[in-house]
Amino acid sequence: MRRTVIIGDIHGCFDELLELLREVDLHPDDLLVSVGDLVDRGPSPGEVVDFFRRRPNSVVVMGNHERKHVRGIFSYAQEITRLQLGDRYTEMVDWMRTLPYHFENEHVRVVHAAMVPGVPPAEQKHEILCGSTSGERQLAALFPDGHWYDHYTDPKPVVFGHHVTGRQPMIRDQRIFGLDTGACHGWNLTALCVPGFTIHSVKAHADHWTITKRRWQLPVLKTRPWRDHTWPELAEAVARFSTSPDPATREWLETVANWAAELRASLPALAAAAHRLAGDLTADELRHHPAARYLFQARNGRLDQASLARRCTTPARTLDLSAALGLTLPDLPP
Repeated sequence: MRRTVIIGDIHGCFDELLELLREVDLHPDDLLVSVGDLVDRGPSPGEVVDFFRRRPNSVVVMGNHERKHVRGIFSYAQEITRLQLGDRYTEMVDWMRTLPYHFENEHVRVVHAAMVPGVPPAEQKHEILCGSTSGERQLAALFPDGHWYDHYTDPKPVVFGHHVTGRQPMIRDQRIFGLDTGACHGWNLTALCVPGFTIHSVKAHADHWTITKRRWQLPVLKTRPWRDHTWPELAEAVARFSTSPDPATREWLETVANWAAELRASLPALAAAAHRLAGDLTADELRHHPAARYLFQARNGRLDQASLARRCTTPARTLDLSAALGLTLPDLPP
């Protein structure tokens, strides 16, 4: 008999996914359905996405984590995934744009996070179905004293993920199935097979999110726009992340702090260089110089360290001015 096999939130846990599919004895003609959140937090998001894209008879429902990538909303988890996917990232996000927000067949309904009871899936708001922040707020307003599934009375069972239910799935009246059992946090990855409505789970191999956060902290930090931070923003970011338990991360942040201090200490040299140039160039040459604004200030006696500090508010501006004045300042080390 052809089955529908529904998998809870995978979050890049590819090895556990393969183990679970062996546990359910997935057949080629079985329909495989993901409740969404294939990516973020785990070690192998690309492998999980590739598996679902390549396997016939597979459906992936849009999760809030896919939607974040589609909409360019980045927190730490999305920054990590972008680095994990590398050159394939843009193409994979284009695929995520095609994902449906719900799935339904004769046996079951599948959404990522929630639905308003009594409203057909096709008429539901996407932000509620996928569990975006705005969708969560709307649900809280609609059901201030409980959960949406407390009011679900439709005869067709509904399956969802999004909220971790614990190590075991949430099952109510054989009609409500919450399948996010925290695989990326070291708990379980769970599947529901219909029409038999049997539950299968495998234990996660590790607390993947904790490991992934630590492993990718330094690569993510190196992608941050440090050159465009204001000096206070840069100092705050260095201080915030310098508590990292990773020695390499702390060492690199110390290098960033020293680099910023060296740039800020260069202001007297930049002012002196501007004054020298202002005295050597003609008025016409000054007008066409890339640092014309500063050079005219110097010629008029209005350029000092304080006025430079008001303009050189970021490393990028300081480096640009030094290049225009013919000085060489160190760039951010790799």
